[in-house]
Amino acid sequence: MQDVIKRPWWERYQPVSYKIVSRSGDENAFKDMVQRCNAVGVRIYPDAVFNHMTGSWPSGTPGVGGSSFDSGSENYPGVPYSGFDFNDGNCNSGSGSIESYQDANQVRNCKLSGMNDLNQGSEYVRGMIMGYLNHLIDIGVAGFRVDACKHMWPGDLDVIFNGLNNLNTDYFPAGSRPTIFQEVIDQGGEPVTASQYTGLGRVTEFKYGLSLGSAFRGNNKLTYLSNFGEGWGFLPRAYSLVFVDNHDNQRGNGGGGDQILTFRTPRWYKMATAFTLGWPYGYTRIMSSYNWPQDIQNGHDNNDWIGPPHDSNYNIISPTFGADGACQGDWVCEHRWRQIYNMVMFRKVVHGTDSNDWWDNGNNQIAFCRGNKGFLAINNESYDLKQTLQTCLPEGTYCDVISGNVSGGSCTGKSVTVGSDGTAYIEILTSEDDGVLAIHAQVSLN
Repeated sequence: MQDVIKRPWWERYQPVSYKIVSRSGDENAFKDMVQRCNAVGVRIYPDAVFNHMTGSWPSGTPGVGGSSFDSGSENYPGVPYSGFDFNDGNCNSGSGSIESYQDANQVRNCKLSGMNDLNQGSEYVRGMIMGYLNHLIDIGVAGFRVDACKHMWPGDLDVIFNGLNNLNTDYFPAGSRPTIFQEVIDQGGEPVTASQYTGLGRVTEFKYGLSLGSAFRGNNKLTYLSNFGEGWGFLPRAYSLVFVDNHDNQRGNGGGGDQILTFRTPRWYKMATAFTLGWPYGYTRIMSSYNWPQDIQNGHDNNDWIGPPHDSNYNIISPTFGADGACQGDWVCEHRWRQIYNMVMFRKVVHGTDSNDWWDNGNNQIAFCRGNKGFLAINNESYDLKQTLQTCLPEGTYCDVISGNVSGGSCTGKSVTVGSDGTAYIEILTSEDDGVLAIHAQVSLN
């Protein structure tokens, strides 16, 4: 298999060292990116992998950054780690890998997908991890998405996170602490739960995207989304990180199966993302993807390993952009879709408000206000939505941010006229590109 697979995206999830080197560039390139992004208010959260090192690779396989390693003897001189730093002696499974997710000890002390499992209970290992993360903090990152937290003991993570430096005062107020997003795949029915990690930082709520995808695919009614969040058994909103899809489950991995919505189902995807960004639950994350040729066999994509667009030497090809700012070629760049980036602004405008004045047709047409700052309507029926609804906004004309923008004092897409009582005639036709309409206080033409 490894003879066929070349430069998979998941090579970044099998560390050989803690050097900042990947196909995206070296440490100097990373520093330059962080500086430029911070200068314009864009914060960087690296995806930190320290649950494990590599899986089993032939001796002599080179690391991307040039470090040598021997996975069989668990020797990683680039850190350095040796066999003493891994969990083999603490794993109670016969194979050394996780065999039962009903055994919390196996989940946290045995090998995930055959990858050498670090012992975060070791003071030395913790020191190496903290050194790596603190180096990134000193460069200017704002925090971390921590991979595979489910497979580490919360007590060990607590020690590591408490050992992190304050953020770099060149970019952040003195005393600022790194923001932590922990990946914990919890679909229920296992002894390791996402709630065991909420005391340490925000935690991924994987049930969110699964439930939302199921609803928009027609397996549940949108009307039931009126209490979406804690009312569905999700994590408390103060601790949850929510998303429609991520890099794993858009490839059929990491929970969710065929219910997950991706860029391959763009109409549903834009509706679900608009709901996510419009709904007052959790800390939202949006996906930015690249396309790859799928090879579905027996429900599994044999090409799920394919990395980003590249040339014949497997160098990553940078995206190019059209006149509308969207990416061209195989870069999908959902964050550059108008229907998505305009909903990011919607979320900023309505921040601090809750949902109110919920309306639905008893099935798959819904609408709600966000205080007196914003209004969102969704039509996932096979027939048109034509309804006078309460928008909760002041009287005036507003531009729908899904179908267009405000330009030169007019709307490039649909406009909505709100009366003195806050109501407006809302129309979302099945013939339209998008099944969503959204207006907010900052897109008034008055």
